[in-house]
Amino acid sequence: MQLSSNFWTQIKSTMKSRNENNKLLENWLDPIDFIRAFEKEGRLKIVLGVPSGFHHYYVKQNLETDIYNEISSLYKDQFDVEFEITGHKGPADGSASLHEIMQKSEVNIQTQTLNTQTQIIQKPETPSRYAEMMNPEFTFNTFVVGKNSEFAHAATYNVSLNPGADDYNPLFIYGPSGMGKTHLLNAAGNQIHQRSPHLRITYISAERFLNECVSAIRRREMDKFRQKYRDNSDILLVDDVQYIGRGEAVQEEFFHTINTFIEKRKQVVLASDRMPKDILGLEDRSRTRLERGLIADITMPDLETRIAILKYKSEIFSIRLPDDVVHYIARISKKSIRELEGNLKRIKMFSELQGLQIDIDLAKRVLAHHESQTSISLEDIQKLVSEHYKIRITDIKSSSRAKPIVIPRQVAMFLIKKFLDKSLVDIGRAFGNRDHTTVMNALERIESLQSSDPVIKSDIDDLTTQIHNLTGL
Repeated sequence: MQLSSNFWTQIKSTMKSRNENNKLLENWLDPIDFIRAFEKEGRLKIVLGVPSGFHHYYVKQNLETDIYNEISSLYKDQFDVEFEITGHKGPADGSASLHEIMQKSEVNIQTQTLNTQTQIIQKPETPSRYAEMMNPEFTFNTFVVGKNSEFAHAATYNVSLNPGADDYNPLFIYGPSGMGKTHLLNAAGNQIHQRSPHLRITYISAERFLNECVSAIRRREMDKFRQKYRDNSDILLVDDVQYIGRGEAVQEEFFHTINTFIEKRKQVVLASDRMPKDILGLEDRSRTRLERGLIADITMPDLETRIAILKYKSEIFSIRLPDDVVHYIARISKKSIRELEGNLKRIKMFSELQGLQIDIDLAKRVLAHHESQTSISLEDIQKLVSEHYKIRITDIKSSSRAKPIVIPRQVAMFLIKKFLDKSLVDIGRAFGNRDHTTVMNALERIESLQSSDPVIKSDIDDLTTQIHNLTGL
């Protein structure tokens, strides 16, 4: 059987038809070229071209097995598949490569953004106004998807293709700081603008919304405020929604603004560092409204995804990183993607300033202080315990003496004492200014319960494992 580019086109077409709703697959598959096929030692060698090192890594990790299986269904003799980095601007069949798609998306967005007061992408004939400019580099193609973010990415991508659909409105993305929520918000805005430039997109932080609302109330300009956010916008993207709980009047406006968007089938996408039920001071009706649509979480990526992110970032920053350095940075950067990128930039800066080549010894020297630091804080342990017992952090800090609160509070104190160099006074202060004797009694009680209560022992073991995974302690 003679293989040609037509053969590879057929393979790609079949793979896409079996995953017709997976636009992400198309973005990675389309740029792969058929380069050549030749006999070597009795086996057929099929060489496929990919546009970049990062693309090569992603395909090897996520698509290689599927490609091999698809070829096997048509070609019954023995064969091997190899991937070659070509740097082509586009595949042989004339369709755009992933790199071109990224560049085109960014250029289109950059040419239509103006830096003024409020960010609303107006109809083409109307000058755009900006409050917080969307980052043109934050697109779906520049977001490295892992198990930690797969659902949030897919949900946001679907929203960008069909804004206003009932099943995804509002879309609420939550997760710790530095995990990529802002990236997804921007990606949705950029994608919607690229596909439907006539739609007016408002991207703003909840804190900015709060401040503008308070200012409008003082100036008696609420009609103007409502017109800006309810009438002069088709898409609403709000970051850091946890700040909305600060004021009743602001919640009132926020609630009615979201209602207006949903009733008019206009899309709302929200991002927060916690779920709606955990936003302090949030009224029940606002909480219910936020929970009405789709909720997607995003967590810390696993080691494999952190490695993929580093490979992508190093390509963007033009840094040549040996594999052992990549694995080292990924292993010690466990708090956030922001931390991961910061460590990479730190090594790059040191290398350039000292004129040294990047290797594992240099990386360890630059990040020695970071590696030696305990990568978990008192607040982190409080959060872990709160999530484990499904209560709020404010509950374990409160004066409540209810058993469902007291036990988690004492467990948190026990773990903080075990893993952190904190005094009894420091621990008491972190739990509503309790005195040191209260903390001491809590530690003694949990120590005793571990040997007599299997449920408590299991809870401690589970939480200890989570802390070990986060810190390597």
